[in-house]
Amino acid sequence: MKFYDRKKEMAILYAAKEQSQTSACFTVMTGRRRIGKTALLLESAKDTRFVYIFVARKSEVLLCAQYQPVIQETLGIRIYGEIREFAQLFELLMQHSQKENFTLIIDEFQEFLYINPSIVSDIQRIWDQYHATSKINFIVCGSVYSMMKRIFEDRKEPLYGRLTARIALHPFTTTVIKEILADHAPQFTAEDLLCLYLLTGGVAKYITLLMEAKAFNKTAMINYALSEGSPFLTEGKDMLISEFGKDYANYFSILSLIAEGKTTQREIDSIINKNTGSYLANLEDEYSLIKKVKPMFAKPNSRATRYCLQDNFLRFWFRFIFSNNAVLEMGKNHLLIEYVEKNYEQYSGLLLEKYFRELIAEEEEVTDVGNYWDKNGENEIDLIALNRFNKTALIGEVKRNSRKISIPALEKKGETLHKELNDYKITFKGFSLKDM
Repeated sequence: MKFYDRKKEMAILYAAKEQSQTSACFTVMTGRRRIGKTALLLESAKDTRFVYIFVARKSEVLLCAQYQPVIQETLGIRIYGEIREFAQLFELLMQHSQKENFTLIIDEFQEFLYINPSIVSDIQRIWDQYHATSKINFIVCGSVYSMMKRIFEDRKEPLYGRLTARIALHPFTTTVIKEILADHAPQFTAEDLLCLYLLTGGVAKYITLLMEAKAFNKTAMINYALSEGSPFLTEGKDMLISEFGKDYANYFSILSLIAEGKTTQREIDSIINKNTGSYLANLEDEYSLIKKVKPMFAKPNSRATRYCLQDNFLRFWFRFIFSNNAVLEMGKNHLLIEYVEKNYEQYSGLLLEKYFRELIAEEEEVTDVGNYWDKNGENEIDLIALNRFNKTALIGEVKRNSRKISIPALEKKGETLHKELNDYKITFKGFSLKDM
C-alpha cells in the first residue's frame, strides 16, 4: 500500500535531518502499536544514510552481535573485537557522528528497560558527552505509552530534557481513511466507510490488512476481522498485556465494561464490586486508553462524567471479541459474526456520532467540539461545535437514517442551552450516512 499523509510529522523529521548536518538532534516518536511509526521513520530517512536497529527482548549480548554487522555495513566502519554492551556501540556511533552526519533510529526503545535498565542512563551519559560536537540525527520510537512517557517526561529519569523534537503519532483522520478506501474501492458505500472507521479507527496496519485482503465492503471487513486465524482476534490482548503486566485482568474487565456502555465509575464499581478510581486514573493518565467525557458547558467540578475508550479498534475488540472469547475457543466464529451483524446497526450509530465530531473538528473552523446531556443523563445532543472567537455554534443530530432526523425536535433541545449560547449565531443540522 502506498504511503499516505503524515505531512506534519514528515516536516518535523525533515527539519531535524537538516539541522543535524551541523548540530545533533534528538527526536522521540510515540504512538500505539500498528500506527505506522516504523514506516514513517523509514520513509523520512530513505534518501539519506541511516542505521535502523530494532530492540527485541533478547539478551544485551545477542542484540549487540545483531547490531554490529548492520552498523559496519551501513556506515562503512570496522568494529574490532566482540562488543557485549550497548553503551559501547552507542559511544562508537556518537564518536563517528563527529566525522559524518547520519541518522540513527532505535525502534521499540522502551524494551531496553527489560533488557538492561542501565542502558538508558548510559545513553544519557554518552549523549551529554558527545552531542555538542556531533552531527547525528538520533531518533527513538516506542509503542508502550506508559514506559515511553516515563522515560522522557519524568523529571527523575536520565533522558528528561534532552529532546530537541517530539512527535506523537495519531491515527489517520477521517479524510485520509476515506481517501484510502476510495483508492482501493472507488464504488464504496457510506456503510463500507463507516465499517472501516469503526474497525480500524484510522490505524495504518489494520487498514493495510483489510485492503490487502481485498475486504472493501462491510460484510467482507467483518468476516475478515472475525474469521478463524484473523490477526484481529488476538490483537487486543497482544497489545495491552505488556502495558498492564500482572494486573491486566482488572484493567481488561474495566475496559470491557466501558465498551459495553457502562461508562460511569458508579456503574463499574457496582459490577466489579470494588473502588476502581485508581484503575480509571491509570487508564486515562498513564496508558492514555480512556478519557473523561463531560457534557459541553459542564463546570470543571461537574460530576456528570462518563468514560469512553478512545481507540475504535479496542472499543470493538472489548465489546465483541474479548467478551465472547469462549465462542471463539469453540471454533464458532460464524456465531460471533452473526452476533456482530445483529448488533451492528445500534453499535455503528454511536461510532457514526464520533465520526462526525472528528470530521467537524478536522475540517471546520471551530474551537470546541463535543456533545451534551443534562444532569439527569437525558436531553442528549449528539454534536455541538463552537467557534468562540466569532460566536457561531453548530448543533447537530446524527442518525444512520436521515429520515429519522427531526430539526424541530433538535431546535427544542437546543433551547435548553439558551443561557450558554445566548450571544451565538446557531445553526441546526442533521448528519446521516449519506453525509459521510
